[in-house]
Amino acid sequence: MFHLYDRINKGDVYFIAEMSANHGGSLDNALEIVRQAADAGADCLKIQTYTADTMTIDCDREDFRVKGGLWDGYSLYKLYEDAATPYEWQGRIKEECERCGIDFLSTSFDSTSVDFLEGLGVEAYKVASYELVDIPLIRYIASKQKPMIISVGMGSIEEIQDCVDACRSMGNEQIVLLKCCSEYPAPWDDMKLGNIPDMAERFGYPVGLSDHSFGSLGAVVGVSLGACVVEKHVKLDGVESADSGFSMRMDDYKKMIEECKAAKRIMAGPDYTLTESERASTVFRRSIYCVKDIKAGEEFTAENIRVIRPGYGLKPKYYEKLIGSRSKRDIAYGEPIKETDLK
Repeated sequence: MFHLYDRINKGDVYFIAEMSANHGGSLDNALEIVRQAADAGADCLKIQTYTADTMTIDCDREDFRVKGGLWDGYSLYKLYEDAATPYEWQGRIKEECERCGIDFLSTSFDSTSVDFLEGLGVEAYKVASYELVDIPLIRYIASKQKPMIISVGMGSIEEIQDCVDACRSMGNEQIVLLKCCSEYPAPWDDMKLGNIPDMAERFGYPVGLSDHSFGSLGAVVGVSLGACVVEKHVKLDGVESADSGFSMRMDDYKKMIEECKAAKRIMAGPDYTLTESERASTVFRRSIYCVKDIKAGEEFTAENIRVIRPGYGLKPKYYEKLIGSRSKRDIAYGEPIKETDLK
């Protein structure tokens, strides 16, 4: 059973640990990432299903070369060749996810990768930001009638709507959109997480966050704004890869999950009922007390009553009503004024 909607329907956050290229070319590393992600509290381990040949062509023309950023100077073919997760590993990675009790998810980049993943028996699909505009691919994935987690980095409102419409055209409404800034790493000023509640209202589907920023803050803010999914790249200590430069160490990933869950607890409400501890603290509020002995028939004045702590007396809002009225009883210094004194 894929746990995505189970988590969302309970109001919890679904945490995806993205392996991407961080296996560093080793199946043993890939399986260790699965185990450590599960131990850290991930609900799901995600990989990517592609080959360099399904992503691009082996060409050295300038169009096919990365300019600037983390992968400056790479040819696209070489980048994808280095970063790919071999198809022959993916069944084994899925088995390890099942053994560890977490979901397996992969991003598919063309129809052949979808067919391959169908053969593995996957229960959901991830769509990357760069494929948001590949409407034929979106339709093909949607035709499998499985949940689709779709990153919308670089997407305009119209492009996101086109993608949603493509899913609907195939009768698939199992859509979760992920706000994403397609920069690696993503600077805070460019993240625009205020889009999260707007996307939920505008498109009518659950919205999460694919977070490429450093640290936990982006994820915590995203959850506070309503993100129901958090996807984050994770890595093993000492393993270098095309993605390790912006990926999160496992102990930090565990802390991020704890902080996001804490954020969910903190943002609970609206609820104006007092907690048990708050109720106990009400005795330290201010209330009206006698500060000079008062005889029966004597007027209440600013000299003989005051609003002070503790809170065992009449509420301060009745102070003006008391002033000028006469006491029905003898009241000693330090005694609280009661509701019966008001009457």
